[in-house]
Amino acid sequence: MATPHSDIQFGGLIKCLVQKGILTEDEAKKQAAEAQKNKSSIISHLVSNKIVDSKTVATVASAEYGVPFFDLDAIEIQSLPISLVSEKLIRQHHALPLYKRSSRLFIAVSDPGNFQALDEIKFHTRLNTETILVEESKLGSAIETALEAADTSMADLLDEDLDNLEISSGDEEVAQDDNDSDIDDAPIVRFVNKILLDAIKKGVSDIHLEPFEKTFRIRYRNDGILYEAASPPTNISHRIISRIKVMSKMDIAERRVPQDGRIKMQLSKNRAIDFRVNTCPTLFGEKVVLRILDPTSAQIGIEKLGFEPEQQKLFLDAIHRPYGMVLVTGPTGSGKTVSLYTGLNILNKIERNISTAEDPVEITVEGINQVNMNVKAGLTFAVALKAFLRQDPDIIMVGEIRDLETASISVKAAQTGHLVLSTLHTNDAPQTINRLMQMGIEPFNIVSAVNLIMAQRLGRRLCEHCKKEAEYPEKTYLDAGFKKEELSTLKIYIPVGCDHCNEGYKGRVGIYQVMPISEKMRALILSGGNAMEMSELSKSEGINDLRASGLEKVRQGITSLAEVERITEE
Repeated sequence: MATPHSDIQFGGLIKCLVQKGILTEDEAKKQAAEAQKNKSSIISHLVSNKIVDSKTVATVASAEYGVPFFDLDAIEIQSLPISLVSEKLIRQHHALPLYKRSSRLFIAVSDPGNFQALDEIKFHTRLNTETILVEESKLGSAIETALEAADTSMADLLDEDLDNLEISSGDEEVAQDDNDSDIDDAPIVRFVNKILLDAIKKGVSDIHLEPFEKTFRIRYRNDGILYEAASPPTNISHRIISRIKVMSKMDIAERRVPQDGRIKMQLSKNRAIDFRVNTCPTLFGEKVVLRILDPTSAQIGIEKLGFEPEQQKLFLDAIHRPYGMVLVTGPTGSGKTVSLYTGLNILNKIERNISTAEDPVEITVEGINQVNMNVKAGLTFAVALKAFLRQDPDIIMVGEIRDLETASISVKAAQTGHLVLSTLHTNDAPQTINRLMQMGIEPFNIVSAVNLIMAQRLGRRLCEHCKKEAEYPEKTYLDAGFKKEELSTLKIYIPVGCDHCNEGYKGRVGIYQVMPISEKMRALILSGGNAMEMSELSKSEGINDLRASGLEKVRQGITSLAEVERITEE
């Protein structure tokens, strides 16, 4: 007499589940048909529809096939060698590469009976494949996480991708007549793409292409310092610069006046990098500078900017007030835009109307209405501000206060129930008050509008792998600003240099002077106090100036004394 399951036509793991009575034959046939209809694997279908428990399937499979069982929760998904296997194979066979040992590649699967998957992966990778059993319920999410991490990784962009990078312009309004076929030559295209890609990989902020009489120099600015990256032959400098002008939709025939443009490089479906491009005619050709604008820079979180705890609290308190002005000051490249956008990201909620006027917009953020200035068309900061005030705003960000009209409208907006964030170019917070007065803003308007002024610099971080403790004469410490009583326990570090860093430094940290406008400060401003008196009052109220904040970073081993002296200019 035939057994109930003697005519089973299923293979692999499903057969095991039927034989053990976890599934009936009829149920297995029914679910197999539905899985086929939905174009999914039978195991994935059973688990996702909760017909069979994921742990049960894994237990049966491990015992039946003698395959080791592994818990995916115990591994860091982002570190998997995902690039060894194509996304198509991973999705098709529901298989995830876990790690590589010599010529062996260990593959996570939920159905070890799927020998076709292992054979195909072995053929394409030319590696011997070993099966590791994991739970189906965890495998699906792990695959998506790993693929997403790989999609945004720079490491997978190889030389053969240089010809195929998706590049477009951020400015589609500028027409151009391109009669120079040399700029589309494959070697020039590849070289320019490589320069851009290498800059992104190295975390560069700016790229300088500089033609001279007998040389052509390409420099990168990394952590605020320029260094030479390449020196191509002078006779191709025109072709390289023309290629960049074409990419950014500039007029390549116009070499007598400066031009502005924008390039968007699509690295993957989840990550794009923008370049702000400017040309300037020099004696021996056009100098081109590209500013790299990475949208992720404004999403690093306020904790990583470098605020001391009390400074962070003052900044957060100021931006959460319903009205008033928060001003950020410092030289070009000191991180003002990132600080403001970090604050805007915190404030960016569905119930708030946020508008920004910038020249140009450097970081695009979903949910914020951003306006690019266009002076030629008559769109200035003042014009944009007037328009914003008719659009029911809650928060306004002005890229820079440059003139009396912009300053006056900003002050009035802050006095009439709006939060206004903006920047100025002054050396420290007290000097910002004087700059507003010099523009023509009355002291009584300043004290009623401004809530907080924040001066900032960016200092290079010491590399954690190679920094070493320094020994200086006592006079050096005292002259720098340290107190004599702290010298016995003080440890400060100097850069060394290793494979992990750039001359002993890696990354940058903000150094801040965060000055709220207190009642005493308001009284001093109204009485006509100067910047020096305001600075002394600020110190007496416990507000660190830039030098004192920098020394605190030295005490913490974050940066060096030489770096603080360089950026605080004292």
